[in-house]
Amino acid sequence: MGRYFGTDGFRGKAGKDLTAEHAFLTGRYLGWYFRRFHNGQAARIVIGKDTRRSSYMYENALASGITSSGSDAYLLHVTTTPCVSYITRTENFDAGVMISASHNPYYDNGIKLLNHEGEKMDDELQASIEDYIDGLIPAPPYATEDEIGRTIDFYSGRNRYIGYLTGLATRSFENYHVALDCANGSAWMIGRAVFDALGAKTSILSAEPDGLNINRNCGSTHIEALQAYVRENKLDAGFAYDGDADRCLAVDEQGNLVNGDKILYILGKHLMQNGLLRDNMIVTTVMSNFGLYKAFEKAGLNYKKTAVGDRFVYEEMKENDYLLGGEQSGHIIYRKYAHTGDGLITSILLMGVMIDTHLPLSVLAQDVVEYPQILKNVEVDDKEATLQDPAVTAAEKKAEEALSDRGRVLLRASGTEPVLRVMAEADTEESCREAVDSIIEAMKESGHLKKVR
Repeated sequence: MGRYFGTDGFRGKAGKDLTAEHAFLTGRYLGWYFRRFHNGQAARIVIGKDTRRSSYMYENALASGITSSGSDAYLLHVTTTPCVSYITRTENFDAGVMISASHNPYYDNGIKLLNHEGEKMDDELQASIEDYIDGLIPAPPYATEDEIGRTIDFYSGRNRYIGYLTGLATRSFENYHVALDCANGSAWMIGRAVFDALGAKTSILSAEPDGLNINRNCGSTHIEALQAYVRENKLDAGFAYDGDADRCLAVDEQGNLVNGDKILYILGKHLMQNGLLRDNMIVTTVMSNFGLYKAFEKAGLNYKKTAVGDRFVYEEMKENDYLLGGEQSGHIIYRKYAHTGDGLITSILLMGVMIDTHLPLSVLAQDVVEYPQILKNVEVDDKEATLQDPAVTAAEKKAEEALSDRGRVLLRASGTEPVLRVMAEADTEESCREAVDSIIEAMKESGHLKKVR
């Protein structure tokens, strides 16, 4: 992780950790950097944003920076992160920028950079932007006279993305009544447009953004309202997105949560049965539930685990040409259709499985029996020293051996806090608690423990 850019862009509290000046300087560097590859002609950079009040500020600042360096800024306005990714790779843009802090509250915001393939920008370029922001490298020259770039309204790009999504479905949704929780975010218009076009009877929740209510008691991080709505109105399914709609969690017809693990199982099994899943392989992160892997093994599905973060999932998929991967949180990537998590594509694919199999989501997800899990955040004096302490590693190994094939333990460092996350999954909560407490006790005896949160 860099000084400003993490695994999912430059993110922080708007006006404090991430300022308009940061956005302007980022635009300045991007405009100059990509213009060099066009023999002095303008590069083309497309910008999208979510519904946060501060997103408008950053949109203007980024566009000003890009145009002041002699490149052109194309504005998609309010749209989803996967829309920016799709438009970047299909409309021959040099780069894409999404302004969003995803599932965070309205007072946070972020800048996500995408390369010409619609993938997350490489670390080297982001490191150069950080150096420029901090004054460690010379500032690029300002464009003058007719070299100054243009800001271009590109609303039509959003319509092209909607057309792309509606073309992915192979069946009409006309016999299904579904609800979409748009989190008062990026999907608030696109979601209805797609599902209406596909013939579904569509109920829309949390689609009245006011700049301050994005993700507030709604969307994929607060799915309770959608669960109640689906249950009370006897709908066929519900889909909840986050602020920039790159995540999707589902609700079955009984109002039960179908999380990212269960979605991966449903899609992976269906693709495998139709001969469409290379090596029968699904890429997950280390945070997926132990019950998912048991279900994979029973179904004949293979899996690989990566570090936490959809970026790492995608890198593994791309390197080995795997088609399906994702996270428990609802970042689901199907590489045939997208180069990033796409909540709307995920919901379209799930609808396709329901229609093809004539089965409800509750039945499709029932093979994944989630194991009890206990997770504790532990403040320590030194994360790396604690992880390498022989007494701690011995306790971790002993806990793993005690669980054997009944569960697992996971000890990992937080990327943003001075804490270690100690997690155990097992067939009983008591076994989870014993495993977690034994590792924390080893930290205490070794002198590393400061506080258990």
